[in-house]
Amino acid sequence: MTADPQTILVHLNDTDLTLADEADDVRGRKVLVRGAQEIGKVDDLVIDPDERRVRFLLVGAGGFLGIGEQKRLIPVDAIESVDDDAVHIGKDQGHVADAPEYDPSLIQEPSYYEDLYDYYGYPPFWTPGYVYPPFPYYR
Repeated sequence: MTADPQTILVHLNDTDLTLADEADDVRGRKVLVRGAQEIGKVDDLVIDPDERRVRFLLVGAGGFLGIGEQKRLIPVDAIESVDDDAVHIGKDQGHVADAPEYDPSLIQEPSYYEDLYDYYGYPPFWTPGYVYPPFPYYR
């Protein structure tokens, strides 16, 4: 199954859109996986500007002063909870580390998203019956 070719996702940082509630902005927060291991920080949100929905977290990890940093897209479906300092992901460190590395040249390729959803084990947002996850309540 492939995404609707009309679906174009963008980085929130590249738009003039804002979140309805600034308290929901998780950019800059640590990302913790199962076992409370920190894997990086939320660099940006990848959104569907037509539906005004966040689809992925862009997470940066490693490196020094941005050099050597690796980035991964994590579906919002993987978020278990959010607190004032961190976003908690329902996957272990190895699973996220082995995820396909973020490739900005593929951001508009439907197969790229299909592969990401398949890897993480969630149904893609364009499938019939998909239900957008509720905002995870704070711990």
